[in-house]
Amino acid sequence: MDLAQDKLDLIEKIIKNNKKFSNNEDLYEDFFNETCKRSLGIVNIVTSDIALEAYLKKIASTSIINVLKDSGRLRRTKSGYIPSNELLTDETISNKFNEIEVSYWNFNIEFSPEELAVQKDTIKQVANLINKINEEDTNKQYLQIYKLRYDNGMTQKEISKELGLSQSEVSKRLFKLMKKVKESFN
Repeated sequence: MDLAQDKLDLIEKIIKNNKKFSNNEDLYEDFFNETCKRSLGIVNIVTSDIALEAYLKKIASTSIINVLKDSGRLRRTKSGYIPSNELLTDETISNKFNEIEVSYWNFNIEFSPEELAVQKDTIKQVANLINKINEEDTNKQYLQIYKLRYDNGMTQKEISKELGLSQSEVSKRLFKLMKKVKESFN
């Protein structure tokens, strides 16, 4: 794990202070590993010690609950979680508090807004070029071949049957179209 020792010590303290830790000390490593795994994404982002501790408490609580559920020591009821060895009665159900499960996901933003704008602009340029190339020589059906190949995902063989051309002719036209597009960008 790439967590600093002070963060690891804080996670350990939070786990050991959680009320579900007692009587489940044998699962400490599972609690610790799950909490560390879930907290990797936020530990280095949150700068306030108070906020970090609050986040880690929620993450640890969720991690502990999940480990206990996975190990068969906890089950969910309408009124919350109870130990699986505890019998369900109306009294125990009414005495339990609902617990809120919080999940954290790590996610990566694949493209920045600038990159998306460049991609969108590039796609518009390619579309305009293909339309222009098609208008210059409509007999070659460049636009139709392009749409069948890249929009509909058809193979060259399927396109040749659709348009009544040989497969080699479809291949030549696709190659020529891509060559013209590349030349226009250079």
